[in-house]
Amino acid sequence: MEQAKELWRGRVASVLAEAAGETDAGTEEWRNLVTAELPPDPDMGDLGFPMFPFAKRLRRAPQQIAADCAERLSRSFPDARILAAGPYVNVFLPKAGFAARILAEAAARGEDFGKPGNLAGRRIMVEFSSPNTNKPLHLGHLRNDALGESISRILQFCGAEVYKVNIINDRGVHICKSMLAYRKFFAGKTPADYGVKPDRFVGDCYVKFNEYSKEDPERADREAKELLRLWEQGDEETLALWKTMNGWALEGMMQTYRRTGVSFDKIYFESQTYLKGKEEVLAGLEKGVFFRAEDGSVCVDLAPLGMDLKADRKVLLRSDGTSVYMTQDIGTAVSRQDDWPFDTMIYVVGSEQQYHFKVLFYVLRLLGFPWADRLYHLSYGMVNLPDGKMKSREGTVVDGDDLLNRLRDGALAEIRGKERESLLSDADATAENIALGALHYFLLQVSPTKDMLFHPQESLSFNGNTGPYLQYMGARISSILKRFAEDGNAAPAREAPLSPELLVHPAEWALLKTIASFSGTAARAAENRDPSLITGFLYTLAKDFSRFYHDCPVLPGENRESCPPALSRTRLELIRAAANVLKTASRLVLVPFLTEM
Repeated sequence: MEQAKELWRGRVASVLAEAAGETDAGTEEWRNLVTAELPPDPDMGDLGFPMFPFAKRLRRAPQQIAADCAERLSRSFPDARILAAGPYVNVFLPKAGFAARILAEAAARGEDFGKPGNLAGRRIMVEFSSPNTNKPLHLGHLRNDALGESISRILQFCGAEVYKVNIINDRGVHICKSMLAYRKFFAGKTPADYGVKPDRFVGDCYVKFNEYSKEDPERADREAKELLRLWEQGDEETLALWKTMNGWALEGMMQTYRRTGVSFDKIYFESQTYLKGKEEVLAGLEKGVFFRAEDGSVCVDLAPLGMDLKADRKVLLRSDGTSVYMTQDIGTAVSRQDDWPFDTMIYVVGSEQQYHFKVLFYVLRLLGFPWADRLYHLSYGMVNLPDGKMKSREGTVVDGDDLLNRLRDGALAEIRGKERESLLSDADATAENIALGALHYFLLQVSPTKDMLFHPQESLSFNGNTGPYLQYMGARISSILKRFAEDGNAAPAREAPLSPELLVHPAEWALLKTIASFSGTAARAAENRDPSLITGFLYTLAKDFSRFYHDCPVLPGENRESCPPALSRTRLELIRAAANVLKTASRLVLVPFLTEM
């Protein structure tokens, strides 16, 4: 569809320039003003071009310009139907040529069909997940992971070289709180002793600290800070406990990453980058970029930022010389540019950290790093369950694995309830994939900037705008293609010539245009860093296919209107193209494509 848009944008620009009495040299200027839209009703045309932008330049009403433009285009391109509709020029694309091109391209390019290439040559680093090693991955992390992995796949699909990174926050007071609770209440125990996933055990220690701190908050806070001081001084006993508990947390997290299909090209650890950050802060202090406050801490003046500030300064090193989150992020950013020079760096982090990243990018600019202007914070909203907000320290977070288990069990119950377990090669694996599809599609169908409520039961529905509905469509299409390949009655159709000119039914045409729009949708999703554009496309594709299959018989013996072999063969090619795009687009949003369900 993007090719058709560009072709007709050029044609419209050419006749507008001609109407203005200008030569071909001026056509490009007109082209930049021409926009191609999709009419709200397919009966109005396949493409629409508004004439409002040209009224002042041509000194005519948009309706008059549209009438003249439509007449000129009709004379030049008699194979297309072109109409003036008020201030719009509407174009009906030649069906045969359009269908032939889309089917041929889909068959030739396979999984590469729809790749726009708009980001070719770009090097983009994407940071996401960024968990703390004092708790397991929870529902909030799952939205972050889904966004980061999906955005990475979309950028890569559009031609970018993508480098996925994760920063494990494995040091700091919050980590020491779990360590302190372990020493006081769980000393000598392991996750195996309690029969729980290792990261869950560490999270339980963090919850226990919160309970302990309620007795004497000042003492608990003082003891945790003392552990941090011992850690930074290299105390052997403290480091040994830290390594053991971090090992437990990481082991559990990696299990969840593998389960959800999330991966990274490199994992950074705060414990390895915070010293680099301290070096950069001290260097900035020496150059006069930062200043030392009355209490001995190193700070940056935020007044030049000119924004609604929480304070007029930001501490970069505490008075006792220990680092803060900002210190670590400075060191990590510098290390990453050294490791893998990027054109753009995207941080996938919640909206509550907007202030943090504005300050971070400002500090890096002050330090003189030219790439600081190419950093981007992909801010996303909170996600909760309908029963309230999650709090790690109070133990009310929704463990990611527990949620997936709940969805998997729900999917398996649905399979058994419909007595389909014996029809599947592996019902448990299918249920797991349905759970992943339900989770990821639900999390990604909302624009990243919006807060959302995750409804587990609603996400599992096999009807409507859900992951399982798309997976059902994929299985249905796979079944049709399998029957076509194996059914003896379909032999004449398999041997018939491909005849794109036969695809004239409105449902066929709608499906073709949706398939053709995939490339443009992917390009916009990459540009806007918004996977919800892909989920919206998938839902439209599934609905268009359902309507097509209902209205257009394909296989012999379907107890519907007979379908001539050439039309049957051509419709099957259309189905193959739909299956191909459905599979590719589903992968971009982490929804497993199922051939049986």
